[in-house]
Amino acid sequence: MGRLTKQKSRNLTKEILRPIRISGSNVKILDQNALPWRERWVTIRTAEQLISAVRNMQIRGAPALGIAGCTAIAISARQAEEKDLKPALFKRKLESVASKIRKTRPTAVNLSWGIMQAMNEVENYGKFNSALVNRLFTLAAKIADDDLKRNLAIAGSGARLLPRDASVLTYCNAGALATGGYGTALGVIRRAWKTGNLSHVWVSETRPRFQGARLTAWELKHDGIPFTIITDNMAAMLMSEGKVDAVLAGADRITANGDTANKIGTYSLAVLANFHRIPFYVAAPASTFDFKMRNGKSIPIEQRGRAEVLAPAGRLITRKDMPVMNPAFDITPHKLITAIITECGVIKQPDASRLKTLKRRMMENKL
Repeated sequence: MGRLTKQKSRNLTKEILRPIRISGSNVKILDQNALPWRERWVTIRTAEQLISAVRNMQIRGAPALGIAGCTAIAISARQAEEKDLKPALFKRKLESVASKIRKTRPTAVNLSWGIMQAMNEVENYGKFNSALVNRLFTLAAKIADDDLKRNLAIAGSGARLLPRDASVLTYCNAGALATGGYGTALGVIRRAWKTGNLSHVWVSETRPRFQGARLTAWELKHDGIPFTIITDNMAAMLMSEGKVDAVLAGADRITANGDTANKIGTYSLAVLANFHRIPFYVAAPASTFDFKMRNGKSIPIEQRGRAEVLAPAGRLITRKDMPVMNPAFDITPHKLITAIITECGVIKQPDASRLKTLKRRMMENKL
């Protein structure tokens, strides 16, 4: 994507960034820790490498983690087949990898969803051989392609919600980098820019890892979409001055009543948007819904290390012995969400009743 010309980058249906490339049994990921300074592709040869990449956030974003979860099982199957493991040991190898990668990022339900898709394939096929390996890699590629199609559908539905020449604020990175391609919240922005429903994007930096300033800005710049990076504490001022027409965010898990988990700081923006009577939209595919959880209070919140707060970008901003709190996500109550945008349509004023209807629609479409 970084090498595209401006003319080509505007036509994203022809050439779309895919952060996980699966070709046969070959897997490459775009190292998101190297962005925006360098476009570095990493070849993944072992399941352990992929687990480390997920833990270290070289690959990140809820839908992309779903793809990574399935891909990890495929790679572990290839490793087991190469070692000519007996069926019992073969299966144990896959179960061990599934357990390890599931624990790396507990908040994003898509990761467990992707693992489940792979393990269901293992159970349904029932044999442990090279054919299973091929089936799993084919499944991982299909999940990635399906996610891209879902993102394009989300983009179309979401863009129509914005007024002409809208100025929107987005948080974290819910773009091509976080998905199978194109993006959820950023996908809506891309489509709105092409249809004339967008004039400008406010990109909140998103501390402590700066996914907005590093990743979302990188994507927007190469798409030629006008944007301005702001610090996270500027949002209220912009809203009070009438410079924000809508807020767009992604999600890492959505519960049965419409509560959402997203990058820490999302809840604050929802409260501010509600106070200023600005629409707050969440864009997410079916794989992000967790209908087994009644509300956001049950969502496990990932706690990350001290260094991300004490030394963002590797440089200390205070003493190393200072106490630190670093939850990676917070919960936005459904009452603060104007609508949830999915590939099955838009759910306005989401609650348990409206999401039951969505669940039925997803089941009918086998999503």
